[in-house]
Amino acid sequence: MPRVALITGITGQDGSYLTEFLLGKGYEVHGVMRRASVFTTERIDHLYRDRHGENVRLHLHYGDLLDAMSLRRILSLVQPSEVYNLAAQSHVLTSFEQPVYTAEVIAIGTLHLLEAVRDYRDTSGNDVRFYQASSSEMYGKVQTMPQNEHTPFCPRSPYACAKVQAYWQTVNYREAYDLFACNGILFNHESPRRGETFVTRKITRAATRIKLGLQDKLFLGNLDAKRDWGFAGDYVEAMWLMLQHSVADDFVVATGKTYAVRDFLEETFGYLDIDPAEHVAIDERYLRPTEVNVLLGDAAKARERLGWKPTVDMPGLVRMMVDSDMRLAKQERALVDAGHIAGQSTAERSADRASILRGVPFEEHGGPGKPAGRLVGGQSVFGEVEKQRVAAVDRSEPAPANRLAGGG
Repeated sequence: MPRVALITGITGQDGSYLTEFLLGKGYEVHGVMRRASVFTTERIDHLYRDRHGENVRLHLHYGDLLDAMSLRRILSLVQPSEVYNLAAQSHVLTSFEQPVYTAEVIAIGTLHLLEAVRDYRDTSGNDVRFYQASSSEMYGKVQTMPQNEHTPFCPRSPYACAKVQAYWQTVNYREAYDLFACNGILFNHESPRRGETFVTRKITRAATRIKLGLQDKLFLGNLDAKRDWGFAGDYVEAMWLMLQHSVADDFVVATGKTYAVRDFLEETFGYLDIDPAEHVAIDERYLRPTEVNVLLGDAAKARERLGWKPTVDMPGLVRMMVDSDMRLAKQERALVDAGHIAGQSTAERSADRASILRGVPFEEHGGPGKPAGRLVGGQSVFGEVEKQRVAAVDRSEPAPANRLAGGG
């Protein structure tokens, strides 16, 4: 029998990489996702298989960290040996606009899941190991350089405050109830699957569009903030290693090198041979009320006890993300040149993406082996992903969305 893992936040950047990793290890993977009126599964479309097929090892379930009963129901149904809590309202600047919601999802939501896991373990007698996605943002106004597992927390945002509470709840369940529960204090980790509102992806997406004449300006906030950036694909391996360790513990996951946003910007524009001075401007709306000036992680403990180390440095990460976003920009350029769409802002592009992809004459938009609907004689022909959508709606199962190619 394969080992069974449950992932909250499976449709996010980390959730998609962790799903790939665990499936590669032979796991049966179950993911929790919230019900929405639009499809949000583009990061895992290439992994999805119709559940009526054979040897299906990825399953999706509707649930929410704020709905404790749904979590208990899913745990009872899935019976996992490992639970990875990756779900969150994860955008720091947004947490200043929605502090209560951020605290509820991250802090109270984690508590709901911890209690559900404890109850499931005690009633079923099954061993369960729990991973909590903690964040380097908890260090905030840093007290020492670099930051490790013993560095005091000094959070500087509602997001970070909520993460601190979730961190200590996880520690408390480990100490009070002997639950195998680990905190992974992950420093910034990026990839081609990073959301376009996060600064690294915002930079690489804009730079490729500027290179192809689709965009002229990129507006950013604090260019002097320094971060320790790694590759998300490396970091999900560290999550898994924590739950394979003989003793439950907390670990920093980082590269040990810090760069300013300005450095990431210049590396990106330099790779494309573009002068950032001609295209980049500062918009104060992107400045945080309280800034975290510098983060630099010390992952010596993870290296020594788990055998983990990063494989991608910042320049390599930039090249990976730019190459992926250039494929997107070339597809968009082709659509513009063919008259299918006009040049758009990021917001307009996001709003129109689903409708654009239902009728574009590019089979590769559906991702590997999954063509999107394409125009044939003026009629849209559904690809395999669209067929899965219809079937999934009929059986009330979360379905994959069509995806823009080049997502990593």
